[in-house]
Amino acid sequence: MHTVLIRTFISNDIIRPSDKGHTEDVQKASGGTVKSDYGKVTIRVPKRFLDAIDYLVEMDDFPTRSEAIRAAVRNLVYDRVDLVAEKLKKMQDAERSIAQLEEIRKQYLKK
Repeated sequence: MHTVLIRTFISNDIIRPSDKGHTEDVQKASGGTVKSDYGKVTIRVPKRFLDAIDYLVEMDDFPTRSEAIRAAVRNLVYDRVDLVAEKLKKMQDAERSIAQLEEIRKQYLKK
């Protein structure tokens, strides 16, 4: 396995930067710098994944490895947020159904 240091960036409207986040001067492609919130993550991934990311970069699907990994993280967050929200709604619906069933039992099955 290879270790890759990535700087993750997720739009502020999705995840608020924590107080422990890092603010860095980031070099823009057009020159100059801009302040941006980044978190650093070191991950180990199988070489085949790095090879696949490198292939996507070579095919101009992403400008850099970091952009490809940021897109993957962003997609994961969107998908998981939707999944968790859906699970929560199902749990709330189930709790309401159980409460209604209990009321029906109390009302019609009085002993």
